[in-house]
Amino acid sequence: MGRTDDDTWDPATGVGVTATFGALARAVATTKGLINDPFAEPLVRAAGVDYFIRVFEGDLDTAGGADNAVMTGLMDILATHSRFLDGFLADAGRAGIRQVVVLGSGLDTRPYRLWWPPGTTLYEIDQPSVIEFKTRVLRELGATPTAHRRALGIDLRQDWLTALLRAGFDAAQPTVWIAEGLLVGYLPPDAQNRLLQDVTTASAPGSRFAADHMPTWTPAQLEAGRAFIDRWRQVGLDVDLAGLTYSGEYRYLPEHLASHGWETVERNVVELFAVMGIPGRRRLRPRDLAITPRYVTATLGMRPVGGR
Repeated sequence: MGRTDDDTWDPATGVGVTATFGALARAVATTKGLINDPFAEPLVRAAGVDYFIRVFEGDLDTAGGADNAVMTGLMDILATHSRFLDGFLADAGRAGIRQVVVLGSGLDTRPYRLWWPPGTTLYEIDQPSVIEFKTRVLRELGATPTAHRRALGIDLRQDWLTALLRAGFDAAQPTVWIAEGLLVGYLPPDAQNRLLQDVTTASAPGSRFAADHMPTWTPAQLEAGRAFIDRWRQVGLDVDLAGLTYSGEYRYLPEHLASHGWETVERNVVELFAVMGIPGRRRLRPRDLAITPRYVTATLGMRPVGGR
């Protein structure tokens, strides 16, 4: 079944399962020393998706060797991007930026697991049930935010910017924006365009932005995604990838940002691993690169004459 304008989810259903998978990737990466997220494993267990719990515990035998490699490779990519974004945020903090917005925050725990410069305010935006779940679980764990955390439970297809401003966001101050695992088809094309326009409107010069993106879900990407999800179904996880993403044409993200005054840098997954100094994924077939998200960072200069 496809997406609807008013669909909702939690960490164990629909789009929310992808957030739990991201937490699983960080939990596994923590055991490998690639990243430090002590809250990822408890969040995965609390979400209660049995297959993900079994994966964390090392029970991959049900999927077979080739499938294990696909699962491990995808988790490595997710964890490496998360670590890259951690460094991106740290660089912004060293540059004096004290306002952070995480769009589609899912089960991200950066307000708790990272060190933030004094005076930093971090806004998280996601579905109300996702925000409530994460806040409750972390409270029960005794976790304490290391920045001024302000969590907003609102759908990004709605007027999230008004809610952000009401929560104390200051559009006159530079901001660092993160959209991790969001601009890969989880918003309709028009909603994604509005979100990017709102980000630009609310950004002072010197603001920074980082995201992974897929311009569109091509037939090859959908075929590869279905094959991966079908393997999940064989072990009891019923997720329809095509039902999680929207169809339609998306503007190419770097060009879209550049047209609004952002200076952009784009990397593919091989370049992402290289810039992080992490071995692996050095060689991928062109087909593999074609179905893998690309990674964009951007800095806002002075607005062009006539720009918003």
